[in-house]
Amino acid sequence: MLSVFLLNLDWKELLLGHEEWSFLLEIILRTMIMFLAIIIGLRILGKRGVKQLSIFELVVIIGLGSAAGDPMFNKDVGIISSLIVFIVIILLYSIVTHFIGKSKKFENLVEGKSICLIENGEFSIKNFQKENLGSDEFFAELRLKGVSQLGQIEMAIEEISGEISVFFLENESVRYGLPIMPDSLNNPLQYIHEDKHYSCIFCGYTEHKKVGSAGSCPRCHKEEWVASSNKRRVT
Repeated sequence: MLSVFLLNLDWKELLLGHEEWSFLLEIILRTMIMFLAIIIGLRILGKRGVKQLSIFELVVIIGLGSAAGDPMFNKDVGIISSLIVFIVIILLYSIVTHFIGKSKKFENLVEGKSICLIENGEFSIKNFQKENLGSDEFFAELRLKGVSQLGQIEMAIEEISGEISVFFLENESVRYGLPIMPDSLNNPLQYIHEDKHYSCIFCGYTEHKKVGSAGSCPRCHKEEWVASSNKRRVT
């Protein structure tokens, strides 16, 4: 039954749609033209537009990609109209970039600004909430940079490109902090069974606690704690 289905299948319709085989050569030509247009456009935008993308620059790249994609294979989309889109996008980019260089307020409006997420081993709670960044995602970023607990960090900053810059304390200055290794926050405590340092799992506030009720965090007023770590970085 499968063989009958395959024999009756319109392979030309499946592979080419409503186009003729000759259109394949046109696709190759269209793709070559738009490929060259993309390269020229990115060269005009400069290296920064390729290496580190802000939100504004990402919008520009997506716009160029959309303008380039359709005319490569869609016969109804002309190449000249797409090239005009390219020119307009590049002109707008140049104009906006000019005003970014003239006004810091305009730059912050268009591209955003760097935000401190961790300071002295504790979360900057308001900034962290504004960025709508999940803790698991953020901890994964920190682990990739060799962080195992927040007491190793003097400051962590989210750059406008979305990258996380981490500034470390010297090893002799490392303090107790919230551990961020996988599963380290899975069993939070509300009652302390052993005298030692504990960290709030919400904001990273760390203090020495004695046996008894863990109480609430003086910074964020949450009531869940885990044993702190004072592990130094391996360099």
